[in-house]
Amino acid sequence: MSTTAHVLDPLTSAEIASFVAAVRASERIGARPRFWGISLDEEKARSLVPGGARPVRLVVMDPDAHAAWEVRGWTAGPESDAIVEVWSDVDHRRPGVSSDEARLIARAARESPLLVEALAKRGITDTSLVWVDPESITGFVPDDLADRRLSWGTVWYREFPEDNGYARPVAGLVPILDLDTLEVIRIEDHGVIPMATETGTYTSGTWGPDREVSALDVVQPDGPGFVIEGRRITWQNWSFVVGFSHREGLVLHELTYKDGDTVRPILQRAAVNEMYVPYLDSDPTAYRKNFFDWGEYGAGPLTASLELGCDCLGEIRYFDVEYLDGHGEPQTIANGICIHEEDDSILWKHVNTRTGSAEVRRSRKLVISSFATVANYDYGFYWTLSQDGSIELEVKLTGLMSVSGIADGEKPRYGRLVAPNVQAPTHQHYFAVRLDTAIDGPLNRLVEVHAEPEPDEALNPWGNACIAVETPISTESLGARKADPSTAKHWRVESESAVNRYGDSTAYRLAIDNTAGLFARPGSVVERKAPFVAQHLWASAFDPEQRFIAGEYPNQGELGDDGVHVWQRENRSLENERLVLWPVLGVHHFPRPEQWPIMPVDRIRLRLEPDGFFDRNPSLDVPPSATSDHCAMPADAGHDHSAHDHSAHSAHDAHDAHAGHGHAEQQHGHEGGR
Repeated sequence: MSTTAHVLDPLTSAEIASFVAAVRASERIGARPRFWGISLDEEKARSLVPGGARPVRLVVMDPDAHAAWEVRGWTAGPESDAIVEVWSDVDHRRPGVSSDEARLIARAARESPLLVEALAKRGITDTSLVWVDPESITGFVPDDLADRRLSWGTVWYREFPEDNGYARPVAGLVPILDLDTLEVIRIEDHGVIPMATETGTYTSGTWGPDREVSALDVVQPDGPGFVIEGRRITWQNWSFVVGFSHREGLVLHELTYKDGDTVRPILQRAAVNEMYVPYLDSDPTAYRKNFFDWGEYGAGPLTASLELGCDCLGEIRYFDVEYLDGHGEPQTIANGICIHEEDDSILWKHVNTRTGSAEVRRSRKLVISSFATVANYDYGFYWTLSQDGSIELEVKLTGLMSVSGIADGEKPRYGRLVAPNVQAPTHQHYFAVRLDTAIDGPLNRLVEVHAEPEPDEALNPWGNACIAVETPISTESLGARKADPSTAKHWRVESESAVNRYGDSTAYRLAIDNTAGLFARPGSVVERKAPFVAQHLWASAFDPEQRFIAGEYPNQGELGDDGVHVWQRENRSLENERLVLWPVLGVHHFPRPEQWPIMPVDRIRLRLEPDGFFDRNPSLDVPPSATSDHCAMPADAGHDHSAHDHSAHSAHDAHDAHAGHGHAEQQHGHEGGR
């Protein structure tokens, strides 16, 4: 890979360190500051020349003074020092919780006499085997503690150090935690419930001998089909820049498609902007569970190193990513982002039964992926670019369900038994995506389309005529929309100026497959905390200060006091503007025993596809696949592995040979913080 710089490249460790040093020079942050992220000011950066100082914003806290600030300024450049320009006060309770802060409070909780006494009632005397996860308390802050920066804890127990603690909840215990002073303020004890008696480990061989699985190699003898220059990727007419941020993790910038000799913009920016996980159980150790995993913790530091297990096959390339930890130190996650190609079955096909001829093309897609480990759950984010001009986001949900204890003989009303004395509560996952559109230019408009029968009987004498009803979403007062698969509803993002050969505005179509509604009483904390989940799509006019769908600082804030539902009250025009679309994917998780002790992947998705953007199928130039003996192999034919050349490296070899990094395996986890 070359080192070609782009103004929207992720911040480097050197840039992060330079600005942190400038912030530390101020006496106001105290002797023991804590940090919650640094981010590139992207709108300012776009106008710069690569290679110089870049604009940033950083969050720092002084827990001793119960104070916090957002600090803006510039990183050091080749010929300049870092500069601090503006300090803005932030309510000290509202910055998110870093993994380092989570570890500090978990350690303090294990040493607290209050928790030690409560654990002893349950026969637990070795607190080194106890996990305490600090959870968001937004909406459930006790009145007498309203001025303190708080969390509440879920408590877990391991029988041995390598045990799966998330399989053994310590039921009935709820410690209330002060994040500034690192102390357990009080303990709620709702009674002793028997501990889980069955192991929850899932390593190879735990549940019997491994099955036999034949080898499946992905081999690209000519190497990958994509080209990397710095952080810019080009592949099959596509081009984009791979970004990364503290709040969102993986970001894609400047997605364009080369159509003939013309490079056509499609998206300025794409990222998963927020994740909301409400649990739907009134159990005393579960009813507070509802999290903004991005806004209250941050996706960047939770990004998993793909050195810790090979997630991709074939000719893989990786990017390291860097972030600011809670102590103010730059950290590197080796192989945080994966780039690879995948076969994707049939692109298009037709058999001419009159002539006996057939034309078929196999589909290939480029996948840009990352994983985030959020305590028990693991989430994979797979952005896919296809040869037909479509863009897809697939979210893969796996890892471990967050469970509760249950007494002997009880049957859970709001969940499912998954092991003796272990219930998995019903819950939901919402993923809010941010799409800064740029269909054939920066100015776009939004149109909603649904199907209706033709109402004019003169035009519809046989009753089968159907029309596409178009509704322009012209202002923000119309910008909160619900999907309706029964009417084939979708949205079209149109160019302000470009038209195709039929005279229609060039456009892309947005379809959202997963649209679960929130099953919470109106007025409840769960409902008021995340108003954005009430809709499936929000549209707003671009504003560089309106970055996150749930607001800038949702942690321990007033419910619903910021976010897209507030911004839309301005009722700005959406006609031929810089549009920001906020699709919301939602899935209702009724747990299954088959998802225990670890979940097979669940998948949800959204899709953007050209809708009049091209004049015809843009993949007509994809060549036929090379003929191979595998295509003609009879169904009952044996396969003699020895007869085939295995000199090409396997997928495992490809991982080793092409990872491009020689880092030693590092521990990268998050003790607590959902």
